Amino acid sequence: MKKRVLSLLLLILLIYPNGFWAYQTASASSLDVVINEVAWAGSLDSSSDEWIELKNNTDTTMDLTGWSISDDGTSTYTLSGVIPANGYFLIESNENAVSTITADLVISLSLANTGDSLILLDSSGNTIDTVNASGGMWVGGDNTTKATMERIDSELSGDSNFGTCVTGILGTPKSLNSVSFSETGTKVNLTVSNPTPTIGETITVTATVSDVDELFSYGLDINYDPTILDYQSSAKGTFLSESGSATTSFNAELEDGTEGILVVGEARTATEKTGISGDGTLFTIIFTVIDNVGEESEITISDSFLSNTASDIEANFNSVSIEMMADASQVGDAQIEEGTERYSLNLTWTAPSGGASLYRILRMNQEGDFEELGTATGTTYTDNSDIIPDVAYTYQIITVLGGSESTPTTVEGSDSRGVKGDNNRSDRIDGRDLDSLAKHFGETYSDSAYEALIDTTYDGNIDGSDLIDIGINWAATYGG
Repeated sequence: MKKRVLSLLLLILLIYPNGFWAYQTASASSLDVVINEVAWAGSLDSSSDEWIELKNNTDTTMDLTGWSISDDGTSTYTLSGVIPANGYFLIESNENAVSTITADLVISLSLANTGDSLILLDSSGNTIDTVNASGGMWVGGDNTTKATMERIDSELSGDSNFGTCVTGILGTPKSLNSVSFSETGTKVNLTVSNPTPTIGETITVTATVSDVDELFSYGLDINYDPTILDYQSSAKGTFLSESGSATTSFNAELEDGTEGILVVGEARTATEKTGISGDGTLFTIIFTVIDNVGEESEITISDSFLSNTASDIEANFNSVSIEMMADASQVGDAQIEEGTERYSLNLTWTAPSGGASLYRILRMNQEGDFEELGTATGTTYTDNSDIIPDVAYTYQIITVLGGSESTPTTVEGSDSRGVKGDNNRSDRIDGRDLDSLAKHFGETYSDSAYEALIDTTYDGNIDGSDLIDIGINWAATYGG
């Protein structure tokens, strides 16, 4: 009898080399595994690129053999394979439905754009999860943008617990949903040294973790636009390696050596299997900006995990945006002519080939310094601020493009319409002009009572030189 028992145990070990209880095959409980994300609209490439992501909410690897998904009670998708503890399981309609991630199972999905009711059943036929129970329009996702429908909290049910994916890649297969949150507060954040870089500039992207408990290892895919950024190098941070000591293995390489996805991973390799808690830097990446001026792009995290020594750690993974800028160029063909109205000057110029966000207009003041008059979004600007006839005014036009400014373009001009010394603009020089000058005589540009129109010599002082202008043109009139 003992020999028979021993033989039976040996047979079991041969059939289950990883242990008889390695995978849970008994009936599961409600929400142990959930339908976590549904790409019911397909992709921008093909409406048939449909996929469903399951999430294991338990600390036990689950055997999905004999499980199924009922679609409106009329179609059944039979499942097989295992889903790791606290992990994900990706079901694709075809292997190219998610080009960057290998499917765990490929079956003939056929999801209606008008909505389906999906029921996840375990091998005993128990209902483990239900999504879109009414069978009406999907409660998340977008048929125009092809954004997926994502579960907000993997441990809750109900239509209100779903939203539409908000990441740049329109889906988060095998990673935390974009609309989800970490109840523990654990976050992985990407930050960039300069969010508005110019072509040729080198930028550093830093990945940090916060509020993590016993982090032992991580794996992150960093996605970026290779038409905008060129990968240079990566370096591990100090968090996982305890202030830089050699206790981890760090790897960072482009997927298949091709720009676009950087695969990063690090794990503690000390004999003692312990994790690190708190906040710190995981790694840094250096990119060079190569093209696409004015384009905005996201650097995102996908197919990623944080893990302690026993299981994955739920966390939020946050992307970062950059906007490429060019160095602003000078305007061309700057000219000044008399404006439509008297006592005004009209500035015109041609836009630089690189474009402009706006233009700053400055005028040299009475003390020889340039002061900003205003800005223009077009290629003209009219100055009607205290223009004195026959005074040569000097202007600067500066191109602004994003956070960059060009070298100023200088142009000079004057308005001949009027009589110099007519400081009250009556078109005749008489006692009123003399009275105004006398009441401000001796004032300078820095005085609060200084009147710019009385300073007809435009030198910052109301003095005898301005009195000479009145004397020379005394009793003269302007008839247009």
